[in-house]
Amino acid sequence: MISIIGVPNIDFIGLRKYAFMLSTVLVLLGIFAFVMITLGKAPLGIDFAGGVMIKGYFAQPVHIDALRGALTSEFPDATVTELTDFSEPNAFIIKSKRPENEATGDLRIKAINALLVKSFPGNTFTTASEHSIGPSVGESLKKSAWLAILLSIGGILVYIWFRFDFRSGVAAAIATFHDVLAVTGIFYLFGLEFDLLIVSALL
Repeated sequence: MISIIGVPNIDFIGLRKYAFMLSTVLVLLGIFAFVMITLGKAPLGIDFAGGVMIKGYFAQPVHIDALRGALTSEFPDATVTELTDFSEPNAFIIKSKRPENEATGDLRIKAINALLVKSFPGNTFTTASEHSIGPSVGESLKKSAWLAILLSIGGILVYIWFRFDFRSGVAAAIATFHDVLAVTGIFYLFGLEFDLLIVSALL
């Protein structure tokens, strides 16, 4: 049988120093990302930063780029996601972070709806659901997310401790925490938003 790749001969032990260096950089980056997230200086989704989310659909087709352009002209941080599995066609989810100078998220929701009427006259936008998350709720969710991550790592430690031995539990907990830090650092490096979906993936 012909081998296309050939017999691999990689000196993993000899390359361990480079692996240690890469691992150290990723862990330090992850720790820095955790600090920035805690201080609110990382790109946070509306789950943590506070904001509004509107789910609805247009009566007539609307290109997502046209919708995104109309929204970002007034709300630069607005994001648009097209829904393909919604009960109605031409459905979208609109998210926007609520600035601190607005008393409630209702003001932002009304402003977005008014902008949709202005930008797409004759094409009715029907709201299916709308949510507003205040900064205090976002801060509470952020603390709960970190607590969930720590508890999950602690649970792994306790389970493996009882199932095998304490040393194996510590090793597994450290390895898991290392991976969480590495992924968090990579997300921060690329400027990706942290929201509850990302936390769920980390868990």
